[in-house]
Parts: sequence; C-alpha cells; structure tokens
Amino acid sequence: MKKDTNNAGSPAKDPEICRTPDTPVVGTGKQVVLLIAILAGFITPFDGSAVNIALPAIGAEFHMDAIALSWVATAYLLSSALFLVPFGKIADIYGRKKIFLYGITIFSISSLIMTMASSAEMLIGVRVVQGIGSAMIFGTGVAIVTSVFPPGERGKALGTYITAVYIGLSVGPLLGGAMTQYLGWRSIFFVNVPIGITAILLILWKIKGEWAECRGEKFDLIGSVIYGIAVVSVMYGFSVLPDFKGAALLAMGTLGVIIFALYEIRTPFPVLDIGLLTKNRIFAFSNLSALINYSATYAVTFLLSLDLQYTKGFTPEHAGLILVAQPVIMAMVSSIAGRLSDRIEPRIVASAGMTFTALGLSLLIFLTESTPLWRLIITLIILGIGFGLFSSPNTNAIMSSVDKRFYGVASGINGTMRLLGQMLSMGIAMMIFAIVIGPVEITPEYYPQFILSLHYAFTLFTAFCIIGIFASLVRGKRNPVTDASIPEKGKK
Repeated sequence: MKKDTNNAGSPAKDPEICRTPDTPVVGTGKQVVLLIAILAGFITPFDGSAVNIALPAIGAEFHMDAIALSWVATAYLLSSALFLVPFGKIADIYGRKKIFLYGITIFSISSLIMTMASSAEMLIGVRVVQGIGSAMIFGTGVAIVTSVFPPGERGKALGTYITAVYIGLSVGPLLGGAMTQYLGWRSIFFVNVPIGITAILLILWKIKGEWAECRGEKFDLIGSVIYGIAVVSVMYGFSVLPDFKGAALLAMGTLGVIIFALYEIRTPFPVLDIGLLTKNRIFAFSNLSALINYSATYAVTFLLSLDLQYTKGFTPEHAGLILVAQPVIMAMVSSIAGRLSDRIEPRIVASAGMTFTALGLSLLIFLTESTPLWRLIITLIILGIGFGLFSSPNTNAIMSSVDKRFYGVASGINGTMRLLGQMLSMGIAMMIFAIVIGPVEITPEYYPQFILSLHYAFTLFTAFCIIGIFASLVRGKRNPVTDASIPEKGKK
C-alpha cells in the first residue's frame, strides 16, 4: 500500500475506505454552510458565558456552595470532552452533516428542559446532556467549514466562524445578566431554542448530501471507551484536588492515556490516529498551544463574575456589561487575525496573541476589592486582543496541517484540547477554592480568602501562558496539505 507522505499523520489503513464521499454535497454554496456553522457556533458559547453570570442566582435558589456551583459549568465541559473525539470519528464515517444535525437537536431540546429544572441535581444532569450535544456540534462544525473552504480562503472562513463564537461570548454576559435580573436565570436557556431550530431547518432545507471521507470504516468502540475513562479520570481528578481521591484519579487517567495510545497504535481503525500527534509537529504543538491557552483563560470570566457580584456588589446585568468588553474585542480581532493567517505564518500571529494574553493575566494578579473599574476594563481589552489573535490562526494551522480524511478527528482533537483546557482551568479554580475557602457560601467574612484565591489562580494562569508562548513558536512553518471545496451537484 502506498504511504501518505504529507503531514496528515499515519497513512490511511485502506484507500478504498477512506475516500471522497459517494454522495455529492449540494446546496446553495459555501456561504450557506458557513451561516449554519455560525448559528451553531453562536449558541454554545452564549450558553456558557450566560450561565457564568447566572451562577450566583442559581446558587441562591438551590443553596449551592462555590464548589457545587462550579459543577454547573464543569459537568457540561466533562461530557463534551468525553464525546468530542469519538463523535469526530463517527462523523468521518457516517457523515458530518448528520452528526452536526443531531447535535444541534440534542442541544436545543436539553436547553428547553433546563428551563424546567427543579433541583441542583437535575440542573447538573441536563448540563451533561447539553455537553453531549455540544460535542456533536464542535466535533463536526470546524470540520465542515474546513471541508468547504480551500486553504487560501480557510483562515478567513474560520475567522468568521470564530467571530460568531466570540459574539456568543459577548452577548452572553450582557443579555444573560439582563435576563437573569429581570426574567430569572431560566430564561437564558430558552434563547438557544429558536436559534437551534433555525439552524436545523436550514440544514434540512438547504444542504443536500454529506461529507464522509471514511465511509465504511469500523468504529473503534474499545479505544473510545478507554479514551473516555482516561478523560473522565483526569478531568474529575482535577475537580477534587487536593483530596487523595483527586491524585488517585489523575494517576489512573494518566495510565489510561498511555494504554489508549498503545492500543490505538495497534488497532487497524483507530478513533484517534496517533500519527497525527507523533509525526505532525504543527498539529501536535498547535493543539498543545490551544490546551495551554484555554487552561489559562477559561476560568477568568467565572472568577471575575463572582468578584464583581460578591466583593464589588454589582448586579448580574452590570457585571455582564463589564465582562462583555473581553469577548467584544475578541470578535473584532479574530476575523482580522484569521485573514492574516492566510497570508503569513499562523504561528507568528498566534504567538503574539499568547503574549498579549500573558500580559493581561499578569495584571489580574494585583486585583483587589478596591481595584478601579477602568483598570479592570483595560485588562479585559488586553485579554480580548490576545485571545482574538490566538484562536483563529491556531485553528487554521491545525486544520490545514491534516488531510481531509482526518478533518473530523482533527476537529474533535482541537475541541478536546479546548475542553480539557477549560476543565483544567475550572479545576484549578475549584482546587484553590477548596484549599483557601473550603465548601462554604461566599459571604462577606470570606471575601479576603476569596481575593487571595484570585491571586493564586491568576499567578498560575500567567505562568501557563508564558510557557504557551514557547509552545506556539516551536510548532514550525505552515505546510498546507489539503485543498477542500464544496462538491457541485453530480460531481464526486
């Protein structure tokens, strides 16, 4: 069998199985596909950022402490990370459009059920289901956009897609805060429903055909189970540190990762081709950079939301209005950064973004109860510039470094790095809360300990980003290996 000599990882196991789809994808063009991806890309970050603002209100209704509140976000991240890579591979085999459609449907239905939650346990349980839907969306959304747009247009398209993600992040705190204050926290989940229905109808109406370059492959169920156990052990272990159970789970998860890698090397149809990580330097270090970046940034909104509402006394609406500064700047910068990454090395743009992020996080180390609001807003703007410069060029580098038969898996891995980073970020915040504050509600007598927790968290996050700058720079030069386009009617 002729080996694949590009940077896409190890060769396909059977060139007759990993092939161009038998069913041509037809529709009204690339822009319609991008619009559908934008709608789906908007609702998941909107939900997450709006929930962060609503956490104090949710905690008050269900009498949840700071650690329990963290699980409202953590349960969603955990289930998303668990299913992202398996669903990415399933999408490559059975069709990305199909999995994408199912994901939006599940996410929309679970969002509607969230409006009826009657207990903390039910709330967290439905968040798990939401996470599964999100995994199906993010495991295929970037892959579909990459399938449609060729390398010369891909950075711009991904930049537009990621801009929609940041708009969701921007609107989430603002609209979520206002809705929480005037309509109650349940109302924020209802927003997802009409947007999800619109995306579903567009898919059914406009997109005829399918993307499935690996149609006919067997799905690696055993590898997926091993992967799931390893991911859950690592992510849950972080959430219960410094307890001994946390250390034991981390050790078990690390062992699981090793077993998973050894198994995937030997199985004929792996859920994750290890060659993508061992033989493709750009892919490996770009994903490592994403992991570090999200580990250093995701909990920032969570921590600042609590700080603004607890220690500084802002309402949910006003806290959301302040926090919106960061994602607004992200949305403005990411589209420009995406276009830049089509013309110059993505690693240069992404590394500059990581540097701005490290600067912004270092300023948050000195946050106190009396920190002027203008200083906090300037810091959020710097963080917005940093993350806007980083994300779309980094995603462009990841997706452009693999062959099209790996798009679903590459999208899944990229999403998994994002979710693992987010979980690690939340895990660090939860661990610091457990050590410094303990399992108590955050009341005025615990504000000094809360501020001390913020200092520890932002110090660690700054250190992460400094390491991330070097990881981003050493990935190497771009070498695009794909030339994707939307198939026309009647062509294979």
